[in-house]
Order: sequence, then structure tokens, then C-alpha cells
Amino acid sequence: MHSDIHLIIHLYRADELRCLTTEFQMPGRTALRQRLGWTMIELGLRLARPAPAQRPRTA
Repeated sequence: MHSDIHLIIHLYRADELRCLTTEFQMPGRTALRQRLGWTMIELGLRLARPAPAQRPRTA
């Protein structure tokens, strides 16, 4: 098969899948998913950040 045929098949399938996903998207759920996703990213970044080093106190 020629590479052009693979590209055409890929583009056709991608368009088909894109159409299928628009059928299942609910407008109210996307905002909730985005907020939940960004909250999880923020939490992960906080957990990955090293704790600030404690400076020894001098009297």
C-alpha cells in the first residue's frame, strides 16, 4: 500500500471518531471535568514540589 492511502484512511477514521465524540459530550460536564482536571494537576504539583528547608535557629 502507498503511504498516501494510509494517510487518507487515518484522516477518515479520525474524522469519524471526532463525530462520535461530539454526540456524547454534555455541555455541563465539560466545565466540571476541566475544574477537576486542573485541581488534580495543582495537587500533583504541590506534592511534587520539595518542602522548604528548615533553617536552623540561632539564639
